[in-house]
Amino acid sequence: MTQPITRRRWRLAATAAAIAATCLGATAFAQQPPSPALPTADQTDPVKLGWMVGSPPPADRVIRFADGSGYRFPQLRWSFSHFRQLVPTTGVSRGVGAPDPLPRAERPELDAITFTPLGGTAPMTWRQSFDANYTDGIVVLHRGKIVYERYAGALQPEGQHIAMSVTKSFFGLLGATLVAEGKLDENARVSQYVPELKDSAFGDATVRQLLDMRTGLQYSENYADPNAEIWAHTRAGNVMPRPPGYQGPQTFYEYLQTVRKDGEHGGQFAYRTINTDALGWVIRRATGQSIGDLLSERIWKKLGMEQDAYFTVDTVGNEFAGGGLNAGLRDLARFGELMRNDGRYRGQQIIPAAVVADIRSGGDKAAFPAAAYPTLPGWSYRNMWWVTNNAHGAYAARGIHGQLIYVDPKAEMVIARFASHPIAANSRIDPTSLPAFSAMAEHLMKLPR
Repeated sequence: MTQPITRRRWRLAATAAAIAATCLGATAFAQQPPSPALPTADQTDPVKLGWMVGSPPPADRVIRFADGSGYRFPQLRWSFSHFRQLVPTTGVSRGVGAPDPLPRAERPELDAITFTPLGGTAPMTWRQSFDANYTDGIVVLHRGKIVYERYAGALQPEGQHIAMSVTKSFFGLLGATLVAEGKLDENARVSQYVPELKDSAFGDATVRQLLDMRTGLQYSENYADPNAEIWAHTRAGNVMPRPPGYQGPQTFYEYLQTVRKDGEHGGQFAYRTINTDALGWVIRRATGQSIGDLLSERIWKKLGMEQDAYFTVDTVGNEFAGGGLNAGLRDLARFGELMRNDGRYRGQQIIPAAVVADIRSGGDKAAFPAAAYPTLPGWSYRNMWWVTNNAHGAYAARGIHGQLIYVDPKAEMVIARFASHPIAANSRIDPTSLPAFSAMAEHLMKLPR
């Protein structure tokens, strides 16, 4: 009896860790030893495995939120493209106008681009990296044209996929825009906008400290610790199932009021999803709009998006600002193109150029190393964007399991990717991603105009 019980406990622990990691996206998995034999992308293809097919599906092919199977691998390879079937959501409207099509100039040779993974010696092709990263879909834009587009698994061009913590970069950008417009004071305390947070750890933090995640909070995202604050956060926001008899906070905002201070604000960069949820509340108070409506008004309706987007929400409809956006892949690429063009799209200045320039210039490099990201030496963090500080001035929106917008201004390149890698932390994906992006950039820069 000992062995089955041990396996069962391991499965429960793995499920709990996957739930937390899927929702919040910190780096705890970076310290985990590599799996000796991960199943391949082909072996875990959700279409081939027949998840949720049938009326009803067979019992062993059913995926549910309530039992945690929606966050369990390989089921998550289906659920990442079908979140609205599992949890409550609210829409982000693209409006009623015709979509603005992205011009196409596909280049079939791109699959054969080669690079050497970080820490490796054997070369890999771009096509091989697609499978190695459990990619569900990727689009590469060069000078505003689609030069590469591929889908796999449960994601189709007309489908939507969870963006995870890429969501944060949308709201870091919107928060910084409101600062530039004078609608938010970056030096004001959070409690000035949300008095309910006065007695919490956020009360004396500034809006700028939220934007750059330089807050001193008593909050752990250590998934191995059953007492870590991450569990209370995810249960409160209805992001993970609640145990029987649950009596804790009922919403994201109720949970934020319970967070206590640890150290002083303004110190080292520390990636914590609750900063973005707090920023979302500040934005709602400053604008009088839900964050979904603001995203629709400021971005989705102005970029000629192909599809509506949607947010996962808590039990009273508060959007998950830290990781709940679901969108189409080409629409993610359009947003990246907006950033590459300094906030302009089709001749219209949608985001102040100074805001984009501030992101591209990066945050305090001295504040970044304490976060200990082994694959990101020399990077920094600004307005909830990850800044490479490399020779190309590249910067990115990043989410766990492989979600990404990568903007390379020098190469005039944007990469948008959705994925469902079995390991949450990007430190497991970066070795076969970051050098691939560099190789793609170098190739595209050699093409004639």
